[in-house]
Amino acid sequence: MAAYKLVPDAIIVAMLGQISAATRLYICSDGVVDFEDASATNMLAEHTIAAGDFSTAAGDGTGQKLILAAQNGFAVTNPGTAVMYVLAIFATSTIVLVGTLTSQALSAGNLVNFPATDVLEIGDVT
Repeated sequence: MAAYKLVPDAIIVAMLGQISAATRLYICSDGVVDFEDASATNMLAEHTIAAGDFSTAAGDGTGQKLILAAQNGFAVTNPGTAVMYVLAIFATSTIVLVGTLTSQALSAGNLVNFPATDVLEIGDVT
């Protein structure tokens, strides 16, 4: 018999649930190594997100994906060039996901519109 592996979708959804515990979205100007980088050193804008802003769906190929709904109209605090976004749990200063953005200059006082995003997709094990 050939080798066989299976991870049920319920387990994949539970893994994605760890990321959907995020309570903050940070837009950052540079590489992020820790919470201090995301929330202060490289932070251009921050936005509070709610559990209801996340949803899961079937993956584009197989497995499951986590989707963050659009987050619109939050203010740029520090001017700079946005290159990364960070999802974090504010209460515990825990980063749960870092993603790249298309580079864009942001000016203080302007508003950020973050589109709905597939933040992570986990395919079925092959």
